[in-house]
Amino acid sequence: MSTQSGFLEAARAAGETAARRAAAADADRRLHPEVAEALVEAGFTRRFVPESLGGEPVSYAAVTTAVASVGEGCASAAWIASLLAHTGRFATYLPENGQAEVWEKGPDTRLVTAVVPQGSAEPVEGGWRVSGTWSYVSGVDFADWALVLGPGPGQDGTGSRFFAVRRSDFTVLDTWHTLGMRGTGSHSITLDGVFVPEQRSFPREDLFSGDAGPHVPALNAVPLFSVNGLTFGAPVLGAARGALALAAERLGAGSRPAKESTRTAFARASAEADAAGLLLERIARTADEGRTTPDLVARGRRDSAYAAQALAGAVDLVFHGNGVRGQDRSDPLQRYWRDVQGAVTHGVLQFEPAALEYTARLVRTD
Repeated sequence: MSTQSGFLEAARAAGETAARRAAAADADRRLHPEVAEALVEAGFTRRFVPESLGGEPVSYAAVTTAVASVGEGCASAAWIASLLAHTGRFATYLPENGQAEVWEKGPDTRLVTAVVPQGSAEPVEGGWRVSGTWSYVSGVDFADWALVLGPGPGQDGTGSRFFAVRRSDFTVLDTWHTLGMRGTGSHSITLDGVFVPEQRSFPREDLFSGDAGPHVPALNAVPLFSVNGLTFGAPVLGAARGALALAAERLGAGSRPAKESTRTAFARASAEADAAGLLLERIARTADEGRTTPDLVARGRRDSAYAAQALAGAVDLVFHGNGVRGQDRSDPLQRYWRDVQGAVTHGVLQFEPAALEYTARLVRTD
């Protein structure tokens, strides 16, 4: 069995485990350890790790498909699965000796990331002294390492750097109390004067541009915004499919068929979800083919944000079509709805900045 087909099969199995524990993850505000372990065993952690360090790379399309399959059962588990994979891609921008340190125990090391520039980093001999608090670090309860982004002197983030820190170097603060995506456990972390050696840091611009030299595997050397929408869009796609599958079961249930308006709304919702899935597939295929021109990156950023909004609209349609029943605390449909509504507020999935970037490229005068 090929690495890719084996991965997709394992991801489906992990999704079944996550589905059984989804209600508990929502209540506990964290994944059950069994689910976190299932995601690691499925291979999400090693998807973008260099082969020389034990990684088993697959395509962006395969990762997107695998994440979405987990999301059909639990959006929070899919979110963590996606970040476990893509944060590994981030870490390949570290110098080679830094990569070796992060993956010294093997490719299944659990990495999390904080991409909002916060805290402070003081240059010292041999590296930096890093302090501060970073918010929204998804999956941190199960992390071995964290990548945190320290701010640079420029207002546009110029000079910002990522720093890789061990679990023993930071404290987790219980700050994640939300309406949706509760199981992601996206708490805050605090560092207090932690020394980070030079080999465990890299400039933010390297990741954003996708150009950091030959030590970055070719698959990983793509601009951040060419694939960033997949990271957060794939879990939403999976959750929407899960909500639609549940709604489909209910269309034929009971002694009387669903109202015409309900069936019409379902058909529209399923079409919107299918269209969103095709957009995300195109983004992944474009990245896999190495086509990352600025115009195509802008198009992909537009498409992922649009897809997320379409998926939210699709779930909204079927949620409201189920009336009071779908709002019951024990009904999984309300959890799908809450998770999708929460996920699409992520900054990467906002349509306006993506749209403005896309149209700016259309009317540029250079």
